[in-house]
Amino acid sequence: MYAESHAIASRKPIAPPAHCITMLVFLDFEASSLADRSYPVEVGWVWEDGREEAHLIRPAPRWTDWDMQAEAIHGISRSELEDRGEDHAEVARRMVEVLSGHDLCASAPSWDGKWMSALLRAADIPRHTLRLRDSDDVIAEAARAILKPHCAADRLEQTLESILTLDDLSEGPPAHRALDDARGEWRKWQRVMKRAQEIGQAQAGA
Repeated sequence: MYAESHAIASRKPIAPPAHCITMLVFLDFEASSLADRSYPVEVGWVWEDGREEAHLIRPAPRWTDWDMQAEAIHGISRSELEDRGEDHAEVARRMVEVLSGHDLCASAPSWDGKWMSALLRAADIPRHTLRLRDSDDVIAEAARAILKPHCAADRLEQTLESILTLDDLSEGPPAHRALDDARGEWRKWQRVMKRAQEIGQAQAGA
């Protein structure tokens, strides 16, 4: 059951947001390997308001792929998944229940989208029920919208690129745990939005 994962993974009480409000959600998966037959072993997500949730995923019966090198990177063993993981179908249903209709993004949407599709299909849920966007694109779009009213058209993209490049230089390496990496993308979004607002306010007062 997912209640245990909530207690382990989050310092905040979890409740889905009001369904009438579309929210941005930063999501990340860890996986058994990078092979074609790889599957998700952990998922975590962070809402734009900072609430968060994570789940270890017990492999479906036909999920047999395993790479010890991947295990060394994320630190999750197959035996841990068998002992402490949640049923894959329950995790899939939980994701559909709370994430449907929201704006989901990931730092590597081709990989994360592959593993999300594998999870949904294994639970007999259509793979396009949930879709991912690239978090870099989402963050850039949001910062551009903040800057556009205040920056000259010929300087907008240069200003945006400067914000994004400086933030990239300040980033540390990924943690290779789903919730930690989802938090990292959420924090990046916060930093970039704050810097864009500061520049926009400075331009407005100039």
